[in-house]
Amino acid sequence: MNSPIRFLMCPPDHYDVDYVINPWMEGNIHKSSRDRAVEQWQQLFHILKDHAVVDLVQPQPGVPDMVFTANAGLVLGDTVVLSRFFHKERQGEEPFFKQWFEDKGYTVHELPKDLPFEGAGDALLDREGRWLWSGYGFRSELDSHPYLAKWLDIEVLSLRLMDERFYHLDTCFCPLSGGYLLYYPPAFDAYSNRLIEMRVPPEKRIAIAEVDAANFACNAVNIDSVVVMNKASDELKGRLAAVGFQVIETPLTEFLKAGGAAKCLTLRVTEPVRVEVHANVSVESRTIQMEGHLLDSGLLNRALDLVVENSGSFKVLNFQLGEQRQSTSAAEVKVSAPSHEVMEGILSQLIDLGAVALPQDECDAKLEPVTQAGVSPDNFYVTTIYPTEVRIDGQWIKVQNQRMDGAIAVTRTQSGLVARCKLLRDLEVGEQVVVDVQGIRTVRKTESREQRNTQEFSFMSAGVSSERRVELVVEQVAWELRQIRDQGGKVVVTAGPVVIHTGGGEHLVRLIREGYVQALLGGNAIAVHDIEQNLMGTSLGVDMKRGIAVRGGHRHHLKVINTIRRYGSIAKAVEEGVLKSGVMYECVRNGVPFCLAGSIRDDGPLPDTQMDLIKAQQEYSRLLEGADMILMLSSMLHSIGVGNMTPAGVKMVCVDINPAVVTKLSDRGSVESVGVVTDVGLFLSLLVQQLDKLTSPYRIAQMV
Repeated sequence: MNSPIRFLMCPPDHYDVDYVINPWMEGNIHKSSRDRAVEQWQQLFHILKDHAVVDLVQPQPGVPDMVFTANAGLVLGDTVVLSRFFHKERQGEEPFFKQWFEDKGYTVHELPKDLPFEGAGDALLDREGRWLWSGYGFRSELDSHPYLAKWLDIEVLSLRLMDERFYHLDTCFCPLSGGYLLYYPPAFDAYSNRLIEMRVPPEKRIAIAEVDAANFACNAVNIDSVVVMNKASDELKGRLAAVGFQVIETPLTEFLKAGGAAKCLTLRVTEPVRVEVHANVSVESRTIQMEGHLLDSGLLNRALDLVVENSGSFKVLNFQLGEQRQSTSAAEVKVSAPSHEVMEGILSQLIDLGAVALPQDECDAKLEPVTQAGVSPDNFYVTTIYPTEVRIDGQWIKVQNQRMDGAIAVTRTQSGLVARCKLLRDLEVGEQVVVDVQGIRTVRKTESREQRNTQEFSFMSAGVSSERRVELVVEQVAWELRQIRDQGGKVVVTAGPVVIHTGGGEHLVRLIREGYVQALLGGNAIAVHDIEQNLMGTSLGVDMKRGIAVRGGHRHHLKVINTIRRYGSIAKAVEEGVLKSGVMYECVRNGVPFCLAGSIRDDGPLPDTQMDLIKAQQEYSRLLEGADMILMLSSMLHSIGVGNMTPAGVKMVCVDINPAVVTKLSDRGSVESVGVVTDVGLFLSLLVQQLDKLTSPYRIAQMV
């Protein structure tokens, strides 16, 4: 065949499934028929020879996968980037392919030995020659893509593979002549699918079903209008025919056992160069450092998993393990991402884990002005619970009013720069807001193993467990409460009406009366049902002593609301002698401030209930200032709001009978947070009993 198109193939003389390096090989060790494999390979070889020139490389013993020549390297013009195989089982192929390319006069580029790249299996040229699609995630590393752009002088578009069945790009992605694309979208992450959709118009995208993908329909060889593949459904053949392609099916079932088909068995070695196309790659790399108990806390694993889960790649450049039990470890990690947008998302989460830039890479935070009150510039940094600092004019400035889900507003005052965490609605024209992720760091508390693991009364580490003995949790919480009270600290309780329904009201009353509670946060309902119980003996119309519904009891809460409204406030009802006991009574009598935040479902409401949401949030925030501990008692709605307002360092105990609620409330990434799955009434009862056992006040040990 006299054709300008040439392919490289390798006869299957030594082909077999000798090992397992992909899911298709599982269960197929030495189960491939040599005769059938040779027959199928010959059929493909002759089909291609009818449409192009086919060169052969000599097969070698000991490297059975050499038959898959697509992985030899990537060719563009007279330049080839040689593969660096990820698995040692295939690394023996590299010198044989290198020799073949050099003998044919190609300029051969070799990647660093520790940088995997598997050739045209993971790098596919747009058939119009406009750019190079490059995959990563299983066999090839993202950091190889800048090398491809430089050596081949072409724009590289990075696509992350997500399904281990489609471990190479060419198993789920096939650029076709005329700008068409045959691909299986579920094999890619959201960013990659969005990139594909931006580059390939809808009428040119041919997304296939899983049944065709599993038959390796995308692992096809395209020569002009001909598409050669293992197998295709009638529906797919019809779609391809409708846009001018002829499908030639040739069975390659023996090679599917090793995870390959038509495209894997070939390498196109005549790829024309478009002189107007030049190198461009959006891959971005940053080096970060972390310090702390990186291994036993799982912090390093979390950071690396976070990078990969967010479409990035990493390389640990340096790791220093702490030599002593109390010593900290340090790591330097190179993080790569396919675009600045993805990198920004990764770094913002790494910053939350305490990652910082290398000293020589530190730079000032980017600031943009607020031009409309209550509206931040785009791309603003979203704050977390952790103490945060921003670098401005070469100086690190601590951010004030730390809370979750805010923006960092910077103002210049006579006394210097001030950085504050503010809600979007509170931003003012003229303020500067931190955007992007540079020049930002969070301060994570580093505790020794002894502090975290062996201290007798150390507060429980973060987590949720319904199997953990409630009594043990109660003992530790009680000790903390006594310690905080005796040191003049502050405990804030966020409570829902379930506290009253489960009989926990009397125990919460004791906590308030005995000075363990310095502020109460909740909604209209907890106050209504507390007052209902203490005025009428019911909660939600149920007699609290007998546990049975009272006739007409469903109206009791409305009667209570009406009574309090008649007096104008809860405090006035206490003053007038109408309300003589209960949670709200004790708050009034003991000067414990409370805030009741209203909602659309509230009956009444009580005159004390703040129905202005913004004012309620502001009051919550004010009452939370200086808190040492927060008890969240069966109120998911209000507790989530409280959690978002509270900085790291505040101990939080989340109690609920529903494990999902506890997980939601305690999953703040804070070592000071613990979840307790139990009945809140039982928890409060046990807590009061335990406090009774602590007969002497907590005393700080004096240094001698």
